[in-house]
Amino acid sequence: MAIELITPSIRRRMACWLYEGMLVFGVVFVAGCVFFGAGFLFGGASMTGPGMASSVALQGYLFVVIGIYFVWLWAKGQTLAMKTWGITVLDLAGKPITQTRALLRYVLSWLWFLPALALMAAFKFSATESIFIIAGWIAAWAILSRFHSTNQFWHDALAGTRLVLKPNVKR
Repeated sequence: MAIELITPSIRRRMACWLYEGMLVFGVVFVAGCVFFGAGFLFGGASMTGPGMASSVALQGYLFVVIGIYFVWLWAKGQTLAMKTWGITVLDLAGKPITQTRALLRYVLSWLWFLPALALMAAFKFSATESIFIIAGWIAAWAILSRFHSTNQFWHDALAGTRLVLKPNVKR
């Protein structure tokens, strides 16, 4: 008997998304401490001098650290936030995803932010306007999942992945 793959509600997925943000904040905090603690090493590598990390080097470093966090855990099926909310990530055949597919999902997941960030880079917005642009894009991107045949987020559709409720999880 096959297990029915049920897409979690958008409310559950967004609650998981917010919880994930809090967990990633911790990952970024620790990684930032390591980055600046090893300022001599990274300062020399980024040609900014000891203790002076360039923002581009720091952003690249954090992109890789966050990527390792997500790719590693998605390839195992769940992050801590996903486990808490009873969600798992699978491929379209209902099997666990590979690290390659997890990496593709990670890169495509930046669609949650990149369009808004590109708009902000093109124009000079105030901090308040920037917050509204980012929040508006995130809301729009989440709502666009309603136009997918199984209500998946579009980065999942493009990556060939899907979020499903773990068996025996209360809807």
